Amino acid sequence: MSSWTDSLVGFISGIAWLPDMSAGTIMVIVAVLLGLPVFTFMAVNALVAVYFERKVSAFMQDRLGPMEVGIFGFKGGKKFWGGIGQTLADAIKLLVKEDTIPKDADRPLFILGPFIIFGAAFTAFIGLPIGYGLVISDFNIGVFFISAVSSVGVIGVILAGWASNNKWSLYGAMRSAAQIISYELPLGMSLLLVVMVVGSLQFSEIVLWQEQHRWFIIHSPFTVIAFFIFMISGVAEVNRTPFDLPEAESELVAGFMTEYSGFRWALFFLSEYANMVIISLMTAIVFLGGWLSPVAGLLDMAGVPAGWYYLSGPLWGIFWIFIKVATLIFIMMWFRWTFPRMRPDQLMYTAWKVFIPFALVNIFLVGIWELIFA
Repeated sequence: MSSWTDSLVGFISGIAWLPDMSAGTIMVIVAVLLGLPVFTFMAVNALVAVYFERKVSAFMQDRLGPMEVGIFGFKGGKKFWGGIGQTLADAIKLLVKEDTIPKDADRPLFILGPFIIFGAAFTAFIGLPIGYGLVISDFNIGVFFISAVSSVGVIGVILAGWASNNKWSLYGAMRSAAQIISYELPLGMSLLLVVMVVGSLQFSEIVLWQEQHRWFIIHSPFTVIAFFIFMISGVAEVNRTPFDLPEAESELVAGFMTEYSGFRWALFFLSEYANMVIISLMTAIVFLGGWLSPVAGLLDMAGVPAGWYYLSGPLWGIFWIFIKVATLIFIMMWFRWTFPRMRPDQLMYTAWKVFIPFALVNIFLVGIWELIFA
């Protein structure tokens, strides 16, 4: 599967009127051209997701949510789209807000922390496809790349907490480090189970296998368990309720973000919602057929011959993966307003004594399943 990087490099190299450029210069230009849309997506995603979460939480708590702030005089009032300009106003407020650094903080590390967290989320989008051929770079080790890059964010969390010179920030950072390291293990083992079946770390190959066989969520009883372990571990990885102990406001003020304000605090916020998209994209690609149409799969199972009504193709693929990702993000928001926050000991118990043993046994059993039924 070709990628946007390959296409852009070939396009720029083929422009006759451009001066001769080295491969390094061309790659810098390509990185900037592809990086700007990713950054724009992360910013727009945060605006839309925050507004959506406010309205979802309001509905679940039988209230209205934002109503007053509109755009160009359009408010919406008590309707679902009421207060549609609220998150945009909040974003502008954060960008113009005074950015303070505590006097006793470790200034270089305090500044560096949020950029490491943001950079990890930003880089992860490089290897995640949103359709056939719609990927910045189609790594043949895509699963390993995303798992490795997304783990870098914990370094930024520890730096932010330690450099703040605040005991609440440090407690939040230590909790986050323990939590992310613990839940990476069942998350990685659930991915390993899929890699065992497909025989490839490439996301496009995983989706192709599901196109030729069946979605992994219905492949076997063990992949169903892997899906739930992966999804719940993903919620813990992005510090969402009920796993939001690193920023538990009732205990730690705001955790590792306590001393941050303005633009740097906004970077934490952007990264959290970007990580929700990354986990949801990975879940959709690995377990839910990626950009494959569920209509096509159902009709295939029913023995209906191929036709236009399959609702599949390049454009439909973007639509289907968007629907799957939006549904998974909604489930994460649903969790927030349904389950109470866990205690630290319950959090660690769930990872080390429930998910990891189940994931290990799952790998063993799916290997037997493949030997018997493959």
